[in-house]
Amino acid sequence: MKTTLTALAVALAAMIGVSHVANADALDDIKKSGKIRIAIDLGVPPYGMTDAQMKPTGLDVEAAELLAKDWGLQFEHVSTTGASRIPALQTGKADLVISSLSYTAERAKVIDFSQGYAVLRTVVAAPRSVTVEKLADLDGKTVGTVRGTTHDTQLTKEGPKGMKLVRYEDDATEGQAFLSGQVDIFSTAEMIVPQLDKKNPARQVEIKFILDNFKLCVGVKKGEQRLLDEVNKWVLANIKNGKLNALNKKYFGSDLPDLITKQQ
Repeated sequence: MKTTLTALAVALAAMIGVSHVANADALDDIKKSGKIRIAIDLGVPPYGMTDAQMKPTGLDVEAAELLAKDWGLQFEHVSTTGASRIPALQTGKADLVISSLSYTAERAKVIDFSQGYAVLRTVVAAPRSVTVEKLADLDGKTVGTVRGTTHDTQLTKEGPKGMKLVRYEDDATEGQAFLSGQVDIFSTAEMIVPQLDKKNPARQVEIKFILDNFKLCVGVKKGEQRLLDEVNKWVLANIKNGKLNALNKKYFGSDLPDLITKQQ
C-alpha cells in the first residue's frame, strides 16, 4: 500500500510539473531571465539612432529603457531594420518590438499590438523642382520606399500602376540614395525630411503630400496575452503620468495628440 501511495505521489508531482511547464509563457520567461530583449531600428531618427559615442538613443530607445526599469529588468537592445522587426518576434530573437512600428490589419494577422505610445506620419517627399501633389501624380515615376514599412505597403496597394517602386532595406540607405541622386521621389516618415535637407540643402527636399497618420505600438508575439496585457498597462500608466508625453516633447517639441492620449 505504501509503495502504491508513493508511486501516486510521484505521478501527481510529475503531472503538476508538466502542467506548470505547459502554462509557462513569455512573461514568465522574461521575469525568470531578469532581462527583456527589445528590437529597435537605430536607423530611424529620432525614434532610434546613435549618439556621438555610438550608443543607442532616441524616443524608442528611451521608451524601451523606461519599460525595462519600470518592470525591474535589464534592457537588452536587439538590432533590427524595418523589414526584420516582425521576424525578430516570430523567431524568438526579441521579446518585444519598440521600433516606430505602426498597426496595420496585415501585420495584426501575425503579431499582436499594444495601445499606441507615440505617433508617426508618413509622407511623400521630393526636391522642390519636382511637381507631385497626390498618389496619381506618381504614375510613370520611380519612387523610393523602405521595405516592410507602412508606406511601402500603402504605395504597393494604392499607387498607380505605372509607378515603379525601389525598395531599400532601411531609412538610412534610402536617405543616402536620395542625397546621391539615385532617386528623386521617396516615401518616408515626416521627421526624416528635415534631417535630409540639413545634410544636403542643395537637393531642396520638401514634403509633397501626406500618406497617413499612424499610432506607434509595441509589437508582441502572437498568443502571448499576459505579456500584451502587461505592456498595455504600462503604456496607459505612462501616458497618464506624463512620461511618454515628455519623451514626445523632447524629440518633437510637441505634446502627444488625442489619438494617443484619449486611449482607454
